[in-house]
Amino acid sequence: MSLFITGTDTGVGKTHTAIQLLHLLRAAGTSCAGMKPQTPAAPIVGGFVEEVNLNIEQILTAFRALEDRVEHVIVEGVGGWMVPIRPDYFMSDLAAEIKLPVLVVTQNRLGCLNHTALTVRSVGDYNLRCAGVVLNGVPVAGDIAALTNANVLQRILNVPLLAGLGENLMELPVDWRLMLDSARDLSVLT
Repeated sequence: MSLFITGTDTGVGKTHTAIQLLHLLRAAGTSCAGMKPQTPAAPIVGGFVEEVNLNIEQILTAFRALEDRVEHVIVEGVGGWMVPIRPDYFMSDLAAEIKLPVLVVTQNRLGCLNHTALTVRSVGDYNLRCAGVVLNGVPVAGDIAALTNANVLQRILNVPLLAGLGENLMELPVDWRLMLDSARDLSVLT
């Protein structure tokens, strides 16, 4: 079972989530690998900076090769769901070609509800399954948005809401294991 991790924005904790998930999967004895472009910019900009023509077929071939070697491939998208890879091709298009369940990562702050709902809805528009939403960040007393975001997201989304993966975890929390099992079951059906 593999996952495509996207975010509602940059800086919401996608990389942290991917690294922690890979660490905990390895600790559980499963083989896994991560996959992500290198330059910290939109892929379209990274292509300009690195002076390379982004070849989608090469990306798909690399993904398939990893998937043949390990049980779990965690593909981390760059930026958000609609970040351009080429002028006519976006991160969402790549996710649709890979056909993995999508895990949406968001930061618990003002604006979270809108960005998360838009991203989850768009994932469905691409005929992909949103495996869950990771809500990163601890609410600060007095921050009404952060204090209520989890409750509102549970009411407006029909996907599992997961707490971020902390540094000190020794194993995957139960809700994360259930999400992965659900994503695996749906991957088999498609």
